[in-house]
Amino acid sequence: MSEKGKITIKALVTGGSASGGPPIGPAVGPTGINIKDVVDTVNEKTMLFKGLTVPVRIVCDPETKQFEIFIETPSTASLLLKEIGAEKGSSSCSDDKIGDINLDQIINVVEAKKDIFLNRTYKAAIKSVLGTALSIGATVEGEDPRMIQQRIENGDYDDRITGEI
Repeated sequence: MSEKGKITIKALVTGGSASGGPPIGPAVGPTGINIKDVVDTVNEKTMLFKGLTVPVRIVCDPETKQFEIFIETPSTASLLLKEIGAEKGSSSCSDDKIGDINLDQIINVVEAKKDIFLNRTYKAAIKSVLGTALSIGATVEGEDPRMIQQRIENGDYDDRITGEI
């Protein structure tokens, strides 16, 4: 795709359920690129995040009618909510708990986001995700996420958490 004349469209779509309506259709339509092709590609690439709000970037070249789709990872909170099966976080995270999650599910979220973490180690990344679990009102293995963070710091999970990101 040539650099000259490219148009970049940023949008938030529901994973696997984008349509030709807003926000994609009205933004892509004026470029002359087939909206259905763009929507089909977005849905194919976001199927892994079905039901979650996913940031996408569509780079269009109106001259050649080519496009590229770049999928960003949903927020850590969104991934945790999906793992828990909740629609939204608690408005009072210290008092009202929205659900419980296990350490393997926390690790799944780290794996989904590992390409964008600034943390160097899995331990640091997991502790970061545990902090988000705390902020949305989730417990981890029936406990306050801060207790799990402390155990990780103490080396209690070293057999399960190793390596660098």
